[in-house]
Amino acid sequence: MDLAELLALQSDVISRRQALEQGMKPHDIRRLIRRREWATVHPGVYVNHTGPLTWQQRAWAAVLAMAPAALSDASALGSHDGPVHVAVDRSRTVVAPDGVIRHYLADLDRRVLWNASPPRVRIEYAVLARAAAATDDFAAMAALAQPVQSRRTTAGKLLDALEQQQRVARRPFLVSVLGDIEAGSCSVLEQGYLERVERRHGLPVASRQVAAASRGRIYRDVDYPAYGLVIELDGRLFHDSTAARDRDLDRDLDAAVDGRLTVRLGWGQVFGRSCETAARVGLLLEQRGWNGEVRPCPECATPQP
Repeated sequence: MDLAELLALQSDVISRRQALEQGMKPHDIRRLIRRREWATVHPGVYVNHTGPLTWQQRAWAAVLAMAPAALSDASALGSHDGPVHVAVDRSRTVVAPDGVIRHYLADLDRRVLWNASPPRVRIEYAVLARAAAATDDFAAMAALAQPVQSRRTTAGKLLDALEQQQRVARRPFLVSVLGDIEAGSCSVLEQGYLERVERRHGLPVASRQVAAASRGRIYRDVDYPAYGLVIELDGRLFHDSTAARDRDLDRDLDAAVDGRLTVRLGWGQVFGRSCETAARVGLLLEQRGWNGEVRPCPECATPQP
């Protein structure tokens, strides 16, 4: 591969080492910079113009400045916002240049797509890193669900990658959510409602998986029979079918025939906005005769005077 082909492959970005390997001399590089045919992006990394850099050029410059290295985290997943995230092997000590965030990764060779342009950490490891660093459980769940929903990977591949990593933040939760995604169930969501919405906020104790036989044998996820309120927890994150939606509507209609109100809650209501959800469910229960009071939990916003 000659110099022109290398520059074309790397979005017009090249390292000093690569230029010398192409037969250039140090004075050749200095001359190109002096003539403003090349510009320095990072120490030892150049671009063959003096205008603004594209994101692709910023990414190539970051990877070449820390080579051998690869895009990681949000940058490996295609985010063009903020600094460029780059992973290097944990055995090295590397200083990240301006505008680059360094990540150390064990067994880098096995976890990187070196033939990508630029090289990047395999999507499964990038997704897990993003989920582990999420600010809350809902954000972690979304980080796992979105790439599966878009068919960029599968829950099974993510679980396999997770098993290969020794230290990952919130590992038990990630394993549970991936298991739910793979199985299409909502056990994590059910447990989340019990702990985060009902118990933390002092709501009455509901019955769970209650059999209802008005149209064959079906089960209500959360039932407050004394108050005529049914909570259905929809743990399906994607691939919802017309038939499944039709069954849900039948369940809701049956509950209405029985004189009950059905409310459907998903991941956002349970893990993203559990305090708001508890307040709203409490109001529904009060409207139906509950004499209790929703109890603020440590995560609830401090009331304004």
